[in-house]
Amino acid sequence: MVKSSKGIGLFLWWMVCVLATLTTRAQEVHWPKNRKAAIVLTYDDALRSQLKNAIPQLEHAGLKATFFLTSDIDSTTIPSWRKLAKEGYELGNHTLYHPCLAIEDNPAKSEKYTAYHMIREIEVMDRWLFAIDGKTTRTFAYPCAETFAGGRDYVDSLRKFHVVKYARIGGDSSNVITDFKNMDTLRVPSYGLDGGETGEKLIAFVKNVEKTGGLGVIMIHGVGGDYITISTEAHQQLMDYLHQHKKEIWVATFQQALDEVYRQVKRPKINIASTAQTH
Repeated sequence: MVKSSKGIGLFLWWMVCVLATLTTRAQEVHWPKNRKAAIVLTYDDALRSQLKNAIPQLEHAGLKATFFLTSDIDSTTIPSWRKLAKEGYELGNHTLYHPCLAIEDNPAKSEKYTAYHMIREIEVMDRWLFAIDGKTTRTFAYPCAETFAGGRDYVDSLRKFHVVKYARIGGDSSNVITDFKNMDTLRVPSYGLDGGETGEKLIAFVKNVEKTGGLGVIMIHGVGGDYITISTEAHQQLMDYLHQHKKEIWVATFQQALDEVYRQVKRPKINIASTAQTH
């Protein structure tokens, strides 16, 4: 009788392990061409160092990326952004004036905004971007990775009015996405660079993403100039690694990667409790 009880216990333990494995596998995403993982390179604020330094390195490596633009684009840079859009780069929405908390070095203070004001600003920026690339579906990055306007979280307002398709928040190098079923597509975490990261550190993040078979989104600002800057050398090392491992790692735009997740996992559950770190 004791042996029988022990056998039943072992069987139940085995069944729990099998179910846990099946649950984990059900959350996996199979990346295009049987690649092991996916990386999304995102660049914020329409910075000139991105056009001058990042774009040539991306083009040489044969990689595409997402650029979250503000109204800092002007008559001298819009032709460049239009050309990049035609070449397959994604132009995302980063609001008109980049409103952040007053503690940030930013002229637009988000404390003075309401959710309605924020959404109106996003809508107007969408029209600017439509005039550049003709796209009607747009992704979004929260300015300073903050989801608050006037002290209130406005993510559910974005969700209600369907202003943008997917939205990126902030985070650190631990933000490797593997739980796709519970991922909120309007709070997609990223690895927000602080500036000064080495090529080795950036590659270590990519290797971690590859090891887990997940998705890694990197938030970049200046490249060899401007602010929150990484060196052109560090950026080039990252490009070289991604190019050398293109058969194992899918480098996609933000919308491409999230479309693939959405297609396979269907409607990811909403996790309103998610939080963002500022960058």
